[in-house]
Amino acid sequence: MSSDFEGYEQDFSVLTAEITNRIGKVPKLLGDEKKQMVSNVEKQLEEARELLEQMELEVREIPPQSRGMYSSRMRSYKQEMEKLEADFKRSRIAYSDEVRNELLGDDGNSSEIQLIKLREERAHLLDNTERLERSSRRLEAGYQIAVETEQIGQDILENLSNDREKIQRARERLRETDANLGKSSRILTGMLRRIIQNRILLVILGIIVIFAVLMIIYFSVRRH
Repeated sequence: MSSDFEGYEQDFSVLTAEITNRIGKVPKLLGDEKKQMVSNVEKQLEEARELLEQMELEVREIPPQSRGMYSSRMRSYKQEMEKLEADFKRSRIAYSDEVRNELLGDDGNSSEIQLIKLREERAHLLDNTERLERSSRRLEAGYQIAVETEQIGQDILENLSNDREKIQRARERLRETDANLGKSSRILTGMLRRIIQNRILLVILGIIVIFAVLMIIYFSVRRH
């Protein structure tokens, strides 16, 4: 399980390094070359998100006692992903500025009011995008907590089931022990009964022997 996670980690590191390199190139490119670079970065960011999802699935399969280290690494990768997306967003803003200049022209004929409007609309869109991303992150965090809580609940239920089986086995052993003690008690009672009977017989035989000896002595004395 951890080997799969480490494999995804390596792929994620290589991919994020490529994304970082390409994001740095975006502002320096022009025209179709820049558009192609932006498209490539978007695809790689999507691949990175999918890798993060796979890594999260692997972390959920790791036993709770070993999950802490991997969860910490996942938080670090998510922060790295957020930074890449923020860097890409800034790069896209620079790219949209260039497209706008190409559309409006740089010959001084474009209206200042139009420029202000475009800036306001762009700021408004970015604000909405950031709000949506924050909401999405909160939903993801809530989902992660729910999944971890469900996993903990399953572990607790499994432990309770194991404990119940142990208690049942212990009860069965106690019943067997009680049955064996009952048999032992009956055997001991029978042995004690036989010992007492034997002692009573010995006492009776002793009395008979003593009585016979006394009778013999009595008759012997009487003859003389």
